[in-house]
Amino acid sequence: MRPPEHVRRALLALPSPACAYVYDIAALRARAASVRAALPVPASFLYAVKANSHPDVVAALAGECDGLEVASGGELRLARAAGAKRIVFGGPAKTDAELAAALSAGAQINAESIHELHRIAALGGRPDVVVRVNRPGGGLVGSHTMTGTPTPFGIDPAALPAALAVPGVNVTGFHLHAVSNNLDGAAHAAFVESSLAWSAETAARFGIDLRVVNVGGGFGVDYLTDDSIDLSPLSRVAVPPGLDLVFEPGRLLAADAGWYAAEVLDVKTTHGRTFAVLRGGTHHFRLPAAWGYNHPFTVLPVDRWPYAHPRPTATDTAIDAVGELCTPRDVLCRGRHVDLVRAGDLLVFGRTGAYGWDISHHDFLRHDPPRFIVV
Repeated sequence: MRPPEHVRRALLALPSPACAYVYDIAALRARAASVRAALPVPASFLYAVKANSHPDVVAALAGECDGLEVASGGELRLARAAGAKRIVFGGPAKTDAELAAALSAGAQINAESIHELHRIAALGGRPDVVVRVNRPGGGLVGSHTMTGTPTPFGIDPAALPAALAVPGVNVTGFHLHAVSNNLDGAAHAAFVESSLAWSAETAARFGIDLRVVNVGGGFGVDYLTDDSIDLSPLSRVAVPPGLDLVFEPGRLLAADAGWYAAEVLDVKTTHGRTFAVLRGGTHHFRLPAAWGYNHPFTVLPVDRWPYAHPRPTATDTAIDAVGELCTPRDVLCRGRHVDLVRAGDLLVFGRTGAYGWDISHHDFLRHDPPRFIVV
C-alpha cells in the first residue's frame, strides 16, 4: 500500500535518521463511516482501543463510533478522557480496582468467569453484566481463535448454570467474540446469526431477559495484499426488536490509517543475501515477527546524502528489511524485490495503524522511540 501524498510529505520533512508512525485522522473517520454503513440496523458500533491507543486515534474514533471497548484500567482512563459516549470493559484478568472503576464510570462489564461475577456482585448495587461464553463452533477462521477451543476467554457452556445463578448481578446478555482477523464476510454474517439464535435459546432456557448480544470484532485485513473483509453480508442480518447487537472492531478501523516508516541506515550483502538495515524494527512494529509473515513496504527515495563516500545501494534485487536490534529475528520483511534502495531512503510499511506500536517490545535495547505524526 503506497502512502498518499500528504503522508509522503510528512515523512520527507523528518530529520535524519527518520523513524515515525503517521496516523491519518480523515482516513480513520472515513473507514468508521464505511463500516457503520455495512452493519445491520440497528446495531451498536464500538472501537476496540487495544488496536491503537494513541490519544488522537482514540478521540477521533470516540467521536465516530457509538462508544469504546477497553480491556484494562489504562484503556478505561483513555476512554473517559476521550469523552466516550459508551464504554464496554472486557478481558480475562480484571482486578478489583478495575471492576470498581468500570462500574463508577458507568461501563458495561463483560464478565469472564464465575469468580469475576462474584467479585462484581461484592461491589454492590446489583449491576447489569454481560457474560462472556466460550461456546463451541462459530464457523470463523482467522489469525487467533478465541472460542470453541481451550482459551482463557469466557465461561465454558457447561458452567453456565452456576454462572447465571450468581446472586447480586443482573445478567442482561452474552459476549461471544470468536476470532481475530477473519476475512470471510459471509461466514461472519453466519456467525452473527448463529450467535443471535444461540443467545435467544440460552436466555429462554435460563429465564434471562435478553437485551445484549455482543459479537465482538474480528473484521480482518490481508497484510500481504490490499484486500479486507467484505462486510456487505452483515447488512442482511435481522436484529430482533429491542436487542442491542454490539460490534467491537479494532483492526479494520485503524489499520489503513497508519504508516510506519524507517530510514535505511545501511545496505549490505552477506552470504548471498542483501539487507536494508533500518533505524527501527520489530520493537516498533512487532506484528510481522509475531505472526511469521513478511510485511510489504514501498521505498520512498530521499535525495539528501551528507557523506563524501558513495551511498550503499542495491538495485534490481530482493532485500531483507531488518531492524536495529541485536537479534537475527528483528526482521520486518524478507525477500522483497526492489528496483533501487539506498542508505538514506525510507522504507514505508502500510497497514500499520492497528497492532503496530501498541503490541511491540519498546524498551529492548533502549533505542529512541519513533516519532508520532497525526495528519
